[in-house]
Amino acid sequence: MNNMSIQRVAVVGSGAMGSQIAMVCALAGYPVVLQDVREESLVKGKEQLKKQMEKRVTKGKLTSNEVKQAFNLITFTTSLDELSEADLVIEAIIEKLDAKKELFQNVEKIVSEQTILATNSSTIVSSKIAEAVSRPENVCNIHFFNPALVMELVEVVKGPHTSNQTSERCMDFVRSINKAPVLLKKEISGFIANRILGKLMDEALFLYENGYATHDEIDLVCKKALNHPIGPFALMDLTGLDVNYYVRMQRFEESGDENEKPSKVVAEKVRKGELGKKTGKGFYEYDEKGRKVEVVL
Repeated sequence: MNNMSIQRVAVVGSGAMGSQIAMVCALAGYPVVLQDVREESLVKGKEQLKKQMEKRVTKGKLTSNEVKQAFNLITFTTSLDELSEADLVIEAIIEKLDAKKELFQNVEKIVSEQTILATNSSTIVSSKIAEAVSRPENVCNIHFFNPALVMELVEVVKGPHTSNQTSERCMDFVRSINKAPVLLKKEISGFIANRILGKLMDEALFLYENGYATHDEIDLVCKKALNHPIGPFALMDLTGLDVNYYVRMQRFEESGDENEKPSKVVAEKVRKGELGKKTGKGFYEYDEKGRKVEVVL
């Protein structure tokens, strides 16, 4: 561990992103508290991490001892009080501003005055959350990409309220967990990668909804012609259609621009509970192990 300014980490939210962020930190040698309000979510998150780590051991990417040591560094808890000694708290809960503001207010009461409070949100800029706390200079975005165990890039976003010390500590921390950080000097919703990706997804949805091609054909074009590792519809299934929906609703509420609203097909799938891999159906269908089911016509 080469960044001594941050010695203990806490992650709030044990979904796919939160649990993987916690494991990334633990593999780098940091003691981590992974907190969630629901015990069943913690159990599910731990089980998913075990499966992911077993695959890495089988492939020779990690040893059994390294995995054991990492799990020993993670404390799974439903109590916010367990966050009291953290030097960095990373929030990875639902993409709803009110929920994030309430969480940051509660966490600030527990941690020290030097603790950094970061949101993993890729859409909600931290200034909207910082207004709810008394030490806004400690607040910023640290945005990991899904899946956090695999993706190397991390976007650190410095809001107008964020101190230079906070952003520098975050950049050093990201390097210390073997990720590649990029610092955004100014806030903008969506940051860099997702703003570019969002344009591609908008066009993919337009082509699909207007009958130019099927979703799997559009994905195939992106993979074979543009050399993308995954198509936009498969990616939405992976990250969750509800995430796409809430992100677009947040942008619409901020701008009032009807064009920022979620697409009709995404809104309909969210209404039906077809959220992607996590529910077994999105644009594609998945089996109980999360593998895509090939539909034979």
